[in-house]
Amino acid sequence: MISTWVSVIVMLVAFVNGARNEDDIQPCAEVQTSSSVVPLGSPVTATCVIRDGCHLVIGQAVHIEWRLGDRSLPGSQVANESGRFSEVVIPSFNHTREFLTCCVRASPVQVVGGVEIRAGYPPEAPQNLSCQTNLTTPETLTCSWDPGQQETHLRTKYTLHIKIWDSNENHTYELLPGVHRYTIPRSGFVLFSDMEIYVKAVNELGEAASAPIVLEPVSAAKFDPPTIVKVQVVPKKFGCLKLSWSLSQQQAWMRDYRFNLEVQLKTADNSQRSEQPILVSRVRPTRSVDQCRLLHGTQYLVQIRVRYQQGPWSEWSSSRAGVTLESAPTGRLDSWMKASGDHMHKQLNIHLFWKPSKQFRANAQNVSYIVSVKRVPGEKGKLCSTKGNYCTFKLPEKAKKVYLSAINAAGKSLPTEVRIYLPKAPSVISDVTVLPHDDRSLLVQWRSLVSSSLTGFVVEWRPLLETDLSLTQFEITDRNQTQFLTTGSFEPYKPYGISVYPRFKDGIGLPQTVNAYSRQKAPSMVPEIQINKIWQSQIELTWEEMPLDQRNGIIQNYKIFYWDKKGPIKVVNADPEERRVVLKDLNNVSPYKAFMMVSTFGGSLNGSTIHFEIEALDAVAVVMIVTLSGVGLSFLIVFIVLTYFRNQQRLKGQFWPAVPDPANSSIRRWTSESTQDSHLSWDNEEPDPMYLSHLSFLDLPVKLSKEDDDPWLSNAEDTSDLGESICDSPFIRGYSGSNSDSVPYATVIFSGPCNSPTPKEAHVYLRSESTQPLLETEESFSPKCYHNVASDRMPSDQCFFGPSHDCVPEKGADPGILWDDFPFLRALALNDTQND
Repeated sequence: MISTWVSVIVMLVAFVNGARNEDDIQPCAEVQTSSSVVPLGSPVTATCVIRDGCHLVIGQAVHIEWRLGDRSLPGSQVANESGRFSEVVIPSFNHTREFLTCCVRASPVQVVGGVEIRAGYPPEAPQNLSCQTNLTTPETLTCSWDPGQQETHLRTKYTLHIKIWDSNENHTYELLPGVHRYTIPRSGFVLFSDMEIYVKAVNELGEAASAPIVLEPVSAAKFDPPTIVKVQVVPKKFGCLKLSWSLSQQQAWMRDYRFNLEVQLKTADNSQRSEQPILVSRVRPTRSVDQCRLLHGTQYLVQIRVRYQQGPWSEWSSSRAGVTLESAPTGRLDSWMKASGDHMHKQLNIHLFWKPSKQFRANAQNVSYIVSVKRVPGEKGKLCSTKGNYCTFKLPEKAKKVYLSAINAAGKSLPTEVRIYLPKAPSVISDVTVLPHDDRSLLVQWRSLVSSSLTGFVVEWRPLLETDLSLTQFEITDRNQTQFLTTGSFEPYKPYGISVYPRFKDGIGLPQTVNAYSRQKAPSMVPEIQINKIWQSQIELTWEEMPLDQRNGIIQNYKIFYWDKKGPIKVVNADPEERRVVLKDLNNVSPYKAFMMVSTFGGSLNGSTIHFEIEALDAVAVVMIVTLSGVGLSFLIVFIVLTYFRNQQRLKGQFWPAVPDPANSSIRRWTSESTQDSHLSWDNEEPDPMYLSHLSFLDLPVKLSKEDDDPWLSNAEDTSDLGESICDSPFIRGYSGSNSDSVPYATVIFSGPCNSPTPKEAHVYLRSESTQPLLETEESFSPKCYHNVASDRMPSDQCFFGPSHDCVPEKGADPGILWDDFPFLRALALNDTQND
């Protein structure tokens, strides 16, 4: 190969730059090297000699240059007459393959000769030679090896050499380049005859051979997985199983040879498994194998594998189950108790959980558990019996402890005493956190306060999507521990409730509970957004709580994205606990779009888009305006009504003056059974009764003109003597008026009864312009307070209205007549006296 490349280069250079003669074609120069294949990094020396007949140097000075690939090398030209010899030295050849060329300096530079140099490493001795025999049809012997860590960069040839000692046969097998494995046919080896095997590697820089191995082909055979025929109980031996096994059908002809056997046992519930397989040496397939020191009454799954002498192990056989003899349970149970209910009235509900301790052995497949208030379990005092790992019961009165026992067909265990601890209010635990450790464990961490009565903690965990209490697990830790690694079958994306309880000397404290996930991802759904309230430029959005099985992790936040046609997208974060958000400063011109994004630690999910818009005057604003208007109007009406009732009489006097009714002007209707109010009542048909104390008639002129002043108005400020004159009175001779059948109203001054206090202002009726005749009535009525009564019914020295300082009879008066009893006549009498 090397000579071929050199010949190609030389012929090419000779054709281009050599003598162009059909009969004599020679190269223009000759290049020689110390070696065309050298160790990588070693020095290389080369020489170049220009032929005398080379047309490139005829009649001109010769200048030789060297090139290694595209890079120029400094050369040393030998000083002689022709100057056509040059030598170059490469201190370190760092290329695995490169061309070294000799050139003549011309225009342009001309290549006159060259050579290819390759570099690499000699082969290493092959390592890890091993051979394995296949006893299935067809039977073969396969050997493999490792060529070494270092690459040679040269073509390396491998050959496999075998020498059979008994027959003194030698076999050599050549391998293809790059192949480090060879399978020897059955004709090349003898099963029960020792063989010497080695591998040789050769390249242009050297050769190396592996260390030879000596083996018997049958001892290098990897047998097929054996078969477990049956697993039986050893009679009268607890904890022992008898195994019967055999080879595969193709290898059954070796049943009389002794094999090494390994046994792997594990309990059916995978709670116990032997750390190392149990080795049984030199056993024939026709003989059974006993395995003892196993758990009593426990079902085991058994697997075996075999090998011949020091050969490779076969693959594991299929599993076969077997059960050891039963015995009574041994050891104690770990328990965890929670109490609830009214402990003041001795009505406690107890939730008791238990699990096997490291020392407990059920020693049977079917085990039940009994909780009793008596140490020796029986029907009397039994609280519950179950095959599970928990029990719920009502605690009997005065019971301070219960006993937990395991029972199987062979007997019962010693009872485990469980003290009843009442729940306590103090909590010394805070900052409970849960971190995923891997897919099958969670790391629980917490903080606790220093307490002298604290004895330890209980870590409890259970799946929140399951209601079966048997799935509850727990672990009891000491008081100095503040973290615990929970292990179990934690499903990814499923929530688990983890609680940490403090244990005191006399009770169980309040727990701290958190939810945790071994792995989280984006939620499976997004709640539907509901428009709850709309205000002017504001809107409230609400949504329902997400189902626990759809969360796939702990909800970190809800984000509302909303936008209109004109503005950018805005984002509002909502509190995960409140599940509501208020969008403010909204534009009531353009419609809006919005959607929700729900996020967990494992990802986020976007919900569907909703549309809404804010009206210029929405329903809420209308309701608020109408409500405020109604409230204001109601307050105004109430104020007016209250003002009216407080100032009723004053308003009556302003808007409706009290004008005497002519139809009710008879003095006969003036009674003493009225109140002190002198104004007429509009609520009753007749005027309010009044007390009469003085009556006078006014003197009126015969004619009144419009130019004359109104005597009522002119004398309004002084009316004390208006009743002194009765000139032209209808009761006086010579009276004349405009109408003889009518009389003007008289001024009547009222006061209270004799024993009533003197009013601050006298009640006065001014004169009326009406000429309505006074009506007289003839109906009968009972005597009023001012009517005359028989003298025999009242003492002469007593007023009708009671004693008073005005009740003094005048001189010369008839002692049988009391003028105070006749106020009207008394007024007439006073007037007559003045006239006299």
